[in-house]
Amino acid sequence: MTISEFKMPDVGEGLTEAEILKWYVQPGDTVTDGQVVCEVETAKAAVELPIPFDGVVHALLFEEGVTVDVGQVIISVRTGPADEAPAAAPAVAAPVAAAAEPEAPAARQPVLVGYGVSTASTKRRPRKAPQPAVAAQNGTGSAQAAPAAPVVVPAQGGAGKALAKPPVRKLAKDLGIDLAAVVPTGEGGVVTREDVHAAAAAAITPQAVSPAVPVAQAAPAAPVQAQAPAVAQAPAGAAGSARETRIPVKGVRKVTAQAMVGSAFTAPHVTEFITFDVTRTMKLVQELKEDPDLAGLRINPLLLIAKAVLVAIRRNPDVNASWDEAAQEIVLKHYVNLGIAAATPRGLIVPNIKDAHAKTLGELSQALSGLVATAREGKTSPADMQHGTITITNVGVFGVDTGTPILNPGESAILAVGAIKLQPWVHKGKVKARHVTTLALSFDHRLVDGELGSRFLADIAAVLEHPRRLITWS
Repeated sequence: MTISEFKMPDVGEGLTEAEILKWYVQPGDTVTDGQVVCEVETAKAAVELPIPFDGVVHALLFEEGVTVDVGQVIISVRTGPADEAPAAAPAVAAPVAAAAEPEAPAARQPVLVGYGVSTASTKRRPRKAPQPAVAAQNGTGSAQAAPAAPVVVPAQGGAGKALAKPPVRKLAKDLGIDLAAVVPTGEGGVVTREDVHAAAAAAITPQAVSPAVPVAQAAPAAPVQAQAPAVAQAPAGAAGSARETRIPVKGVRKVTAQAMVGSAFTAPHVTEFITFDVTRTMKLVQELKEDPDLAGLRINPLLLIAKAVLVAIRRNPDVNASWDEAAQEIVLKHYVNLGIAAATPRGLIVPNIKDAHAKTLGELSQALSGLVATAREGKTSPADMQHGTITITNVGVFGVDTGTPILNPGESAILAVGAIKLQPWVHKGKVKARHVTTLALSFDHRLVDGELGSRFLADIAAVLEHPRRLITWS
């Protein structure tokens, strides 16, 4: 019997760690080559990891919610003929200790979605190692090998130790709750999330909840209702008190914050605004919805705005560029990877439509729909968020008139689209109710001067004010 180790893959793009979001297998489960065993979140996206060999899960080395460095073992699997004696389980599941036999060479190195196979190891910055899951121990707690058995991640050894799943243990740790003092209400005396929240509420308003007793002495009790909604509804991983909540900054939110600060203090931003009549564009949207050639496609104002941006780039190609600081060069792009800012449960991400300039209106509609659906599901791959050239952010969906958007790092411009509203407007010499919106264009003044930026923004507005220019200017 051989113990094969599956390590956190090299994710590339400068990313050195990922958080384990969810395990899909448990010790003792049979797995096959290519089977997805867990979902992890890098700083850019959530992806699923397939295992590269067949066998039986021996141990899960880290709990859900733990951030793991690239190259660390996250799961071990018993491989080889089934009639061989299994290797002895280690007393503590540190990133797998020496196995019964040498590590079997893997058929291929696993990689995250959107990346190729790494051909060489890379030295990484040192960091504090995450807490590994604890394996079953013998009664004395010695370092002797325990009887052969699958390693179980939920720590259940030791007299009087609370029974709880890893996510519940993490929640208790984040909220500063001692699990041994929590009254369990789950089946078999297992502490649940609700029990932890109730204990947190009791710590703030002791008079509202009866004193808790140690798990070893507690009989099954009716669920205790938390008296502090603010604590009970706090995001996972949050900690604090009745007056404030602290949320760890990590993952997508952390990288977004770093990128925006870097962009704001690196690229000299200039923002210009234009307010104009889009009544004709709104009428065209309705006509296109009834066009049988576009049946089944999502037709909305954002689609035509995206098309107008592409037409304006064709008329002003120098706006589609990037700044190479090392070479001190301006890099003109002869392609458009159009970014669309998307709000997701994990934070704001900006996936982009590759080669958007070469797509028809129908193809652009399909690409937009796919991009939004994938982002909402949290399945956007890292590759989809790389190499953007210009971005659109639609703040109008929140009823906002406009804003001053910050450039996506490495891009030349970002367009904020405001809400489209019926407003009094002078049309053909008379004041009428017309659909009006405001666009805000932020651009890197190293790449785009005031004249170029103004012409580009004016062209976008001109196309949307008179959408027949989508044909005459294309």
